Amino acid sequence: MNIHEYQAKQLLAKFGVPVSRGIPCTTADEVGKAFVALNEPLAVVKAQIHAGGRGKAGGVKLVRSADEAIAVAKDLIGKTLVTHQTGPEGRVVRTLYVEAGSDIDREMYLAVLMDRAAAAPVVIAAAEGGVDIEELAETKPEAIARHRVHPVKGLMPFQARALCKHLGLSGDQAKQGGKLIGALVKAFMASDCSLAEINPLITTKQGEVKALDAKMGFDDNALFRHKDIVELRDLNEEDPKEVEAKKFDLSYIALTGDIGCLVNGAGLAMATMDVVQQKGGMPANFLDVGGGATAEQVTNAFKILLSDENVKGILVNIFGGIMRCDTIAEGVITAAKEVNLSVPLVVRLEGTNVEQGRKMLEESGIDLHTASSLDEAAEKVVAAVR
Repeated sequence: MNIHEYQAKQLLAKFGVPVSRGIPCTTADEVGKAFVALNEPLAVVKAQIHAGGRGKAGGVKLVRSADEAIAVAKDLIGKTLVTHQTGPEGRVVRTLYVEAGSDIDREMYLAVLMDRAAAAPVVIAAAEGGVDIEELAETKPEAIARHRVHPVKGLMPFQARALCKHLGLSGDQAKQGGKLIGALVKAFMASDCSLAEINPLITTKQGEVKALDAKMGFDDNALFRHKDIVELRDLNEEDPKEVEAKKFDLSYIALTGDIGCLVNGAGLAMATMDVVQQKGGMPANFLDVGGGATAEQVTNAFKILLSDENVKGILVNIFGGIMRCDTIAEGVITAAKEVNLSVPLVVRLEGTNVEQGRKMLEESGIDLHTASSLDEAAEKVVAAVR
């Protein structure tokens, strides 16, 4: 789960990360009042979407009066921003963040993220930050420092000092930087984050070190421990199909292809997607109904697949271990009848009660193709779609 910049800053501030004063707004009038309330000669109006690259897309504007702030707000609210992270469909701006301007001296990059190779959180830092950090990581990887955080002891003081040195901070700024890095790590650990990013981390001409932007993502499996964070969720920023899937405890991730895949088990789902691509097709999704799904879950999974207008064919690939093949067949039949199936359907069943499941499908009257192997199933659905 991701949250907006202003929410991330509010959360980080609780842990001691210094941020600028700001006010979230949803209307142009609120933006004008926020500028007045900040009582600063310069403010920044920022579009709040779950994607980077807002500045290049015109979603971050400097304003010097309430009237100017209102004019910017009228232009941004309801606008679809397209960045390198949103894809061509973009994201609709519904909230703006009005923040006090900063007298920037230098921009840097700082983040904490989970690193599977290190089997622990890792702090990464670069003396260069801002919109081109991805390019820096590609062209100059040695410019990025990495320090593994001990899962129990946390970040050691010598690591914080080394990171500050890498960032080019010295004297009082190094002290501020060390505290900020420590606070960011504490926020990451205490909130069960998958990512806590400050880009850019800045120094000001007044000698301050603070977060000018913030991005936080959380481990969905740990959200039951953080009811306050769950309340920050913005469903408008998530794929409606993924939101719907979560209601039925289904693991669903939308992709860009045209072949819907309904599979039980994450490993089999990945293998199914691979074979579909090997046969010349492109999966429209990752969908794992789980090892013990009910007919109702299968029915809802089917409906979610068919709600994707890009889906031109569906492949059901089930191995009945815990799950019985007749249960899957029941769900497929129910869903196909309820939604008036209009795309090719290929079903491959193996395992518990497979003969009973196949018989149910054959006698259902539904227009579908069966297959006895994954290769055959993938070939049939790709051919039907193409």
